[in-house]
Amino acid sequence: MFTNEHDFDASVITLIDEGPAPLREDVVVTIYEDQVTVEQHDHEQGITETITLSLGQFNDLRAALNLPEGSYRLKK
Repeated sequence: MFTNEHDFDASVITLIDEGPAPLREDVVVTIYEDQVTVEQHDHEQGITETITLSLGQFNDLRAALNLPEGSYRLKK
């Protein structure tokens, strides 16, 4: 399950784990004009982990989800 929200300066996608236990914490993907952040809270350690991607890295990730094994370079 997921939700989409569109704020003034970003689009926010929240991925919610469903199904049999053990379930993982929600993943929040925030897409800004110049970067993308991926966050997930870790209740055991009491911290939120954040990964920041450039838009180029995010576009590569999107493309990689639909490609077979291999090494690729997207044309600009």
